[in-house]
Amino acid sequence: MKKKMNRRDFLRIASIGTASAIALSCGLIEEPLQNLTEEPDTMPNEIPQSDSSVRNAKVLVIGAGMSGLAAARTLMDKGVSVIVLEARDRIGGRTWTDSSLGLPLDLGASWIHGIKNNPMTELAKRFGADTAPTDYENGILFDSDGSEISDAEYAEVEDLFESIYEEVAAMQEGTDNDMPLQQAFDEVLAGRDLSEDEIRKLQFYVHQETALEYGADPADLSLWEWDQDEVFGGKDVVFPNGYSQITNGLAQGLDIRLNEKVTRISYGADGVEVETSSGVFGGEKAIVTLPLGVLKQASVKFEPSLPASKQAAIDRLAMGVLNKVYLKFPEIFWNEEIENFGYLGETLGEWSDWMSFVPYVGAPVLMAFHGGEKGFAIEELSDDEIISGAMKTLRVIYGDAIPEPEGYLITRWGKDPYSFGAYSHIPPFASGDDFDALFEPVDDVLYFAGEATSRKYPATQHGAYLTGVAAAEEIL
Repeated sequence: MKKKMNRRDFLRIASIGTASAIALSCGLIEEPLQNLTEEPDTMPNEIPQSDSSVRNAKVLVIGAGMSGLAAARTLMDKGVSVIVLEARDRIGGRTWTDSSLGLPLDLGASWIHGIKNNPMTELAKRFGADTAPTDYENGILFDSDGSEISDAEYAEVEDLFESIYEEVAAMQEGTDNDMPLQQAFDEVLAGRDLSEDEIRKLQFYVHQETALEYGADPADLSLWEWDQDEVFGGKDVVFPNGYSQITNGLAQGLDIRLNEKVTRISYGADGVEVETSSGVFGGEKAIVTLPLGVLKQASVKFEPSLPASKQAAIDRLAMGVLNKVYLKFPEIFWNEEIENFGYLGETLGEWSDWMSFVPYVGAPVLMAFHGGEKGFAIEELSDDEIISGAMKTLRVIYGDAIPEPEGYLITRWGKDPYSFGAYSHIPPFASGDDFDALFEPVDDVLYFAGEATSRKYPATQHGAYLTGVAAAEEIL
């Protein structure tokens, strides 16, 4: 397949000339250890207190997610005065570690996707954050009746997909007009004589490749550009003690103002004025790291309006969703050695993708993903309805005698007023050029960063981080 499988990052640099210099300045390493144990520089448990009476800085950074913290950290380390304005009551944005079930669980970003030369790897070492490698092949696939689908049977599905995708990839290169990825699959399938069972399994495979990768279904992805992104090599790893170790480390010593909801950003030759829920902040320049979903809502007013090219990019790009349901049980009733299992149920995409946390933290915790259309749909259900659906599926697989969960966590990123989705993707008729346009500074006063401004690595933490560093370097 043309695209690699770097699954499940919650969060994928613009193609700019400073990228190589940034990589060198980050001290990126070739092949880190799987357990990244170094003495942490600092690991703050809370945001340092700042003088709230000070409302001016050389640079204002809008948002304390990964890109905002990266930008502020880079500037502060060079002696530039920075104030970070964050609407939430916490830092991290779509990096959010929750410990309410008695152990740290990531509601947003979970993985370092490709540890080789990845800046997240170096940050993990710097802040003493342990990591654990993941093996996507260490799993089981169950059919709708709970029976196990053999490796040989699933290999046939993989081979079928590969043969079909060869034709889709040819259309990707040879068509004169863009179209939804689903349309290309449908045209290829129309020329195949497949059984209902083959089509059912093939649809499951495609769903894994798209909705669980990009937070969007094939109907919402561009045939031409859906897989234009790049990847780092090496294994994927998770953080047994939570991804927030990275954002907490970056936040050390920064002037971060929480609960500051930005409503207006005015900019010009005299600098930037940012109006928030508490008043007005001033600066010579600003770095805007608002998620694409927020920019599309236009809840923050820009004066003057953003350039047409930037607004057009905002309008063309799309925000997808990948939601998580964590269930903590009183005991482990599944195979302790597996890392994940799939369920090929009656309804495509419902309770189809599960992850076990036993191999990483030894706790009886399962987590299910819902992406794309199903990810948005689950947000309309009550907590009770969601838990009921999860348990119905688990009982098909493991029997009626399994216990009820003793705790749960559910994300609804599409309804989150400070993100309106999980991460960006390229719908039909958009392109990687739109990521570049979104990154482009305005009048050398207003700068932009975030995963949706990263042409190489959209929808990833490393993409967000690198664009934050790049925006700061542009100012420096």
